[in-house]
Amino acid sequence: MRVAWTDERFDDLANRMDAGFARVDADIRELRAEIGGLRLTLLRVGGGIMIGLVGVIAAILVSPVGG
Repeated sequence: MRVAWTDERFDDLANRMDAGFARVDADIRELRAEIGGLRLTLLRVGGGIMIGLVGVIAAILVSPVGG
């Protein structure tokens, strides 16, 4: 009787651990997707800033000296 109870408890523990790992796996996949979106946003913002800076530098270089 004691062995059957112990085996059932181990099975319960294994099932709970499997469910926990599945939840953690899903959370990690969700975080990876969010990080991918954040990287894309940072590239867009950084690219916009770079284009803006190049435009300002070009405007300064093209403007007449002594204004």
